[in-house]
Amino acid sequence: MATASYGTVPFGEQIEFFRRKLNLPTNGWTDIYTQEHDWAFVVAGANRDEIVADFHTAVERAISEGRTLAEFRKDFDAIVAKHRWDYNGGRNWRSRVIYETNLRTSYAAGRYEQLQALKSVRPFWQYVHSDAVQHPRPLHLSWNNLVLLADDPWWITHFGPNGWGCQCTVRALNQRDLDRMGLKVGTAPPTKMETLVIGQRSPQGPRTVSVPEGIDPGFEYTPGRARFHSAMPPEIPDPPVPGSAGGPGVPNRRAPGALPAARVVGAARLLDAGLTEAEYATAFLSEFGATMDAPVLFQDVLGERIAIGADLFLDASERLKVTKRGRERYLRLLADAIKQPDEIWARVEWLFGAQKSVVRRRYVARFEIEGENGTTPMLAVFERGEDGWFGVTTFQGEALDDENWRIGVRLYRRGQQ
Repeated sequence: MATASYGTVPFGEQIEFFRRKLNLPTNGWTDIYTQEHDWAFVVAGANRDEIVADFHTAVERAISEGRTLAEFRKDFDAIVAKHRWDYNGGRNWRSRVIYETNLRTSYAAGRYEQLQALKSVRPFWQYVHSDAVQHPRPLHLSWNNLVLLADDPWWITHFGPNGWGCQCTVRALNQRDLDRMGLKVGTAPPTKMETLVIGQRSPQGPRTVSVPEGIDPGFEYTPGRARFHSAMPPEIPDPPVPGSAGGPGVPNRRAPGALPAARVVGAARLLDAGLTEAEYATAFLSEFGATMDAPVLFQDVLGERIAIGADLFLDASERLKVTKRGRERYLRLLADAIKQPDEIWARVEWLFGAQKSVVRRRYVARFEIEGENGTTPMLAVFERGEDGWFGVTTFQGEALDDENWRIGVRLYRRGQQ
């Protein structure tokens, strides 16, 4: 990896770009890719909300206060100790990657917004290679002082930084600047695409990407460009996510392979029909050691804490509402999906009603319910976010396709360490 010294004065567009990012837990650096970083703040391998949130705060301080790498490392050490986070790589390398990558991409995103505002008076962009880089990449050096129109498609994949440790930037110029500097508008160099397989050790499996020669995988995009042109994540999964949010979001990566084999449960696991709202709610809460009057903080298989209490079942009028099309009988299995899920997924999803994005965490589990005439396949899904929670149980003949729910970042799979 190229090494570099870093120093810049933070500015409003850079700070605001970073603050808008939502905290998304991940397992590997390939879980979120290119423009998806415009919406999501991630630290590879940080799969719990509290860890990601603490790193977000630390990086935001580094950006807004102009803190040095040495100062950031103090925050890094405190976060690791607080959460007992077991990360890959050495401490100095890992802290540098988090610090430099976030500061440089947020700087580039802020600059992109500024340059867009200047296009009418400074319609030309100049590629600027940094002399501070100790081990420059030959192709990056060859692009130094290249001038193209601001709207040239070449910039979409070559707007710096263009790799780990890269400090290449873009400068806006007008015709007077060109004359003074002895520069002319050129032609975009031919782009040779390379097909690479990355993330071979990722829990979610490897992915194949197409990257321009000279660009490190994951840097073949303009930071901030996608978010600048739309507050809504641009991609809509096909088929759409059937949850309470669904629709646009990131990432839209599907699951590799099938869910673990369904677990067989006896009919006694079902609740009786005709119980009161309070009795159904109590049965669910008791699975976690909670009561109607005493909520608990339940810790899932990854160590994530979930508040479990009667508030889960209160409607907008503060009335208890549990029964819904007979699904209340299966609340214990919904609890099982939270306690012992087959998989846990996370995704940034767009809420049309609120006109904003939220992070949703989804617990998925498959069961076979024993009966007099054999077993009945069932899928239980529990998802939660800052906007609330959503639970669903589906059966054969209904929307039982579990693949529709398995999208985003897979944080956990039963039987896989």
